[in-house]
Amino acid sequence: MFRIICFFCVALVSYSIHSQEILRPAQPVAFVGAMLLDGYESEPIHHSVVIFDKGHIVAVGEKHNTPIPEGAKIIDISGKTLMPGLIDAHVHVDLIGHGDYTRYYKFLEKTKRLHEVMPIAAKQMLRAGVTSAIDLGTPFQILDLRKKIRAGEIPGPRLTISGPWITRIRWPGIPHEYEIFIKSPEEAAIKTKELIEKGADVIKVWAGLSEDDYRAVVDVAHQHGIKVHAHLYHPTAIRAAIAADVDVFQHVGSARNPPYDDDLLAQIAHNSIPVVQTISHRIWVYPATVAFPERLHNPVHKKDMPADIYAEVIDSFDNFHRLSYFHEIGLETRNSKVAAKQFIEAGAYMGVGTDAASPLNFHTEAMWYEMSALVDSGMTPIQVISAATKTNAEILGQFEQLGTIEPGKLADMIVIDGNPLDNIDVIANVEIVVKDGSLWYAESSAYGAVTEIGHAF
Repeated sequence: MFRIICFFCVALVSYSIHSQEILRPAQPVAFVGAMLLDGYESEPIHHSVVIFDKGHIVAVGEKHNTPIPEGAKIIDISGKTLMPGLIDAHVHVDLIGHGDYTRYYKFLEKTKRLHEVMPIAAKQMLRAGVTSAIDLGTPFQILDLRKKIRAGEIPGPRLTISGPWITRIRWPGIPHEYEIFIKSPEEAAIKTKELIEKGADVIKVWAGLSEDDYRAVVDVAHQHGIKVHAHLYHPTAIRAAIAADVDVFQHVGSARNPPYDDDLLAQIAHNSIPVVQTISHRIWVYPATVAFPERLHNPVHKKDMPADIYAEVIDSFDNFHRLSYFHEIGLETRNSKVAAKQFIEAGAYMGVGTDAASPLNFHTEAMWYEMSALVDSGMTPIQVISAATKTNAEILGQFEQLGTIEPGKLADMIVIDGNPLDNIDVIANVEIVVKDGSLWYAESSAYGAVTEIGHAF
């Protein structure tokens, strides 16, 4: 309960890469005095200096031996933690936590409000410290959102997108523009090429595919230098995906079918296949909401949303424990706890993703919950922080530019009030977000004039 309340209170106050030069400060900026976590699983640098200019980090070191250029804007963040911007390896910017998929998509179709919903999700992610994200299953209207984020017209993380997913099984209630239904490996290959031509950065494959289907998708995607992310639960599907060289395993161990046998775990770990479990919306979000339903009425959500959209979201939570999405929640909660621990103990290559904003799982807090859930499952705070930054940048294929704080990389950082190595929950205390060298301040932030150098949320 303490963790739940902390998150709520904070919320109350609070493959190509494109730059946002229009939003950057005109002079170099120096963060001074913080405990620095650079994204590696290494000892922190205390009393650090990090200097960035023109969107890139130019110097990192200790305060006593790192010279600050004349004319730089100095921001004293002593007593705080400075770390790389968070990367969410599984989001849905078309979703904002509504309780019922079928009802929500009908609402969007009737009102034609998807273009209003997506910027809300994007803003909430950036406010939470998420500077990059992989969207796995939003119609290609997301391309317009990404264009506006890149142009600095709206706040949001840089987006890597899949567009519709490829499947042999239709999900009832999901609009057709979200999925590509295939009947053969040959058709899978054709549709993969079409998705890439339309702008997909990665490919998402859904349920019901055979090994031949996976292989057809992978072959085409890899020819174009694109990764394939698979939505997986069942051991048979996992083995087929391994055999077909699928790049990233999404949801494995998050809800269904564990425990997995030791041989399968060893295969995944030995092959260093990234695992993005998305466990928190089962083992944290639902139980937290049962214990603390007030979180559903967070005034930040009301502030972010048009009145009718907010009213629709709130109304969808009536008797949420009876919603179809949660009809197996007891089993899924138990299985998630078991499976998460299995993968951690097997030494799997762990990324961090949230599946936000699936029902009750808001972008405002999803990464914080997911990181807490992984610590509860056996990872150390420094391991989780590295997984949410460095490892996720590797999953993106953008490690040369993102994921760690070191000279030459893009200036993507967050300032946290507190020490997440002592308590991972303070990751919720985001005060400053830096993306591409542009600064965004929380409304509660005590740091210098927002109009001078930064942007308010």
